[in-house]
Amino acid sequence: MTKHDLQTEMNQVELLIGKIMRIGVLIAAFVMIIGLGLLLVTGKSGYPGTLYPTTLQAIIAGVCAFKAAAWMMLGIFLLILTPVLRVVISIYAFAKEKDYLYVWITSIVLVILVISFIIGHH
Repeated sequence: MTKHDLQTEMNQVELLIGKIMRIGVLIAAFVMIIGLGLLLVTGKSGYPGTLYPTTLQAIIAGVCAFKAAAWMMLGIFLLILTPVLRVVISIYAFAKEKDYLYVWITSIVLVILVISFIIGHH
C-alpha cells in the first residue's frame, strides 16, 4: 500500500468517525425526545417515586413498555456509547497506520472505559 493510498484510507476513516459521532448524537437526542414526549403526554416517568432503570436489561424492558424514564436513560446510554465507538474505530485507524504506540494507548483507554462501566454499575 502506497503512502497516498494510506492517507486516502485514513481520510475515509476520519470521515467515518465524524459521521458516527454526528449520527450517534442525533439518534441519542431523538430517543431522549421520545422519552420527553412520553413524559409530557403521560405526566409520569413510568416508575414509582424516584426509581428509574439502572441496568441495560431494565432500560430495554422499560423502553418496550413505553416508560418515559427508560427512553431517556436509553438516550443517555447511546450518547455515552458514541465516543466509545470512536475509541474502537481509532484503534483500527492506528493499526492501519502501523502506529502501534497509539494502538496500545487507545486500547488502554478502551479497557479503562470498560472497567469504569463495570465498576460504576456496582
